[in-house]
Amino acid sequence: MVINPFKPTAGKMPPILIGRQSIIEDFSEALTNGVGAPGRIMLVTGQRGFGKTVMLTEFRRIAKAQHWEVIGETASAGLAARLIAALSPSGLRLDQANIGPSIGISGIATASLGQAHFSAESNPLTLRNALNKQLGSKKLGKGKGILITIDETQAASHDDLVAIATAVQHVITDADEGDTPDADKKGVAIVFAGLPYMVNDLLDNEVTTFLRRALRRELDNVPLPDVKNAFLETVADSGKTISEEDALEAARRSEGYPYMVQLVGYYMWQSAQRRGSNVITADDVSTGVSDALLAFDDAVCAPALDGITGAERLFLMAMAKDSPNTTQV
Repeated sequence: MVINPFKPTAGKMPPILIGRQSIIEDFSEALTNGVGAPGRIMLVTGQRGFGKTVMLTEFRRIAKAQHWEVIGETASAGLAARLIAALSPSGLRLDQANIGPSIGISGIATASLGQAHFSAESNPLTLRNALNKQLGSKKLGKGKGILITIDETQAASHDDLVAIATAVQHVITDADEGDTPDADKKGVAIVFAGLPYMVNDLLDNEVTTFLRRALRRELDNVPLPDVKNAFLETVADSGKTISEEDALEAARRSEGYPYMVQLVGYYMWQSAQRRGSNVITADDVSTGVSDALLAFDDAVCAPALDGITGAERLFLMAMAKDSPNTTQV
């Protein structure tokens, strides 16, 4: 059975990662180059639909292939607590577990960790100990470590970010207290991903200033020649064909927006499939673009507009009328 090779689903790994080789190399080389390599603390930013979640998936795949332990989380309430649980799945011991709004049980772990709330004072030390304990495990070989990826970082609470930043910073310095050569030291790598404005929020915090030394990478539109080549390769691998001219037109209409690339690819391929054809024509590209624009509006534009004020909506409408000219403010 032939299936559509394009994957315009949030977080789903596309058949080909295009235009992202540089950031992938930064991360992979950081694991190889040992403790202190800049890519071991990374901030990945980009607009919605630019492939941040996909990049985190790829990073975890790379780390697993190099025999690292990996933890993937999405920022929400209780983030630090979930990291502790992932690091210490059994025998977890907390300084304090707050069950409900006012009841505190000192020194006791709860079986229902999802209901536990860690105090801001407890989190840094507890997470630090959990990381160091896991790094000391014989399961991790020399020079290996733990990768933590955190998606949607802009949704993380201040206390969770402080807890995580403080713990990671101490674990890095703890590793320098021994005589183990850097090449053999076990370490921590952490990658934060989120919307562009999250960088300022992270770097303005008085406790997370160490993140200013993190490697920052912003995901942008994919160059159109790369998109065209990806269309040609992906379509061919699926058993269909598309001309160079039509592949370039599809790339132009996607504007290199990663999510739109997958949408256009999906719908133009599906258009040919509905006709029972193995050739994607110019008409299929046109149909695919039209369907992709509708899907893009529903998935990206509509949610973004739902939360704006009336004045902001009027401002955007005025800008739209000026398009493609520059709006003077």
